[in-house]
Parts: sequence; C-alpha cells; structure tokens
Amino acid sequence: MVGSCQHIRQDLAACVLKTDCFLVDKRSAQDCLQHHMAELPIECQHLYKSFVECRRGMLDMRKRFRGNAPPAASGNTPPGGTSTVESGVAE
Repeated sequence: MVGSCQHIRQDLAACVLKTDCFLVDKRSAQDCLQHHMAELPIECQHLYKSFVECRRGMLDMRKRFRGNAPPAASGNTPPGGTSTVESGVAE
C-alpha cells in the first residue's frame, strides 16, 4: 500500500509488535487490533485511530483536490490551509 497513510501504518505496526498482546500472549497483530484494543497501550490506540481517519480521508471526495492532510495539520485552519486574516476595517 503506497500512499499518505503508509507512515502511520508502519508506526502502528511497530507499536503493536512491542505489546504484551503480541509478545507474551502470542496473538497476531491483527487479532490484537480487532479483539484486544482495550489492552493495547494508549499510544497504539491513538495510532490506530489516526490510521483509520487517514484511510477514511483517502476516500472522502471533498479531500480529493486538497489532498489528505496529515493528522498534525488538522487544527483549526479553514479549508485550503490558510488562516483567517483580520480586516483592517475599524468599527
């Protein structure tokens, strides 16, 4: 899978491969994500949520022209990636 979500997927895989669910309980990474999410560290849970949001953004037709924004850039900026500028009009 090549795309804007690849780096998040790699981070998620590395995170899950370090967990007790995978190492101690000898479960597959997929099983840990599907059936034992609550047992995973909060970091892995956040990476999973970011990965799901990234994949959803790839299918969102509204984001097709702007591109799939990285999770850190999804702050309070309006569409188009510019910030609002105050007008110089006095009241």
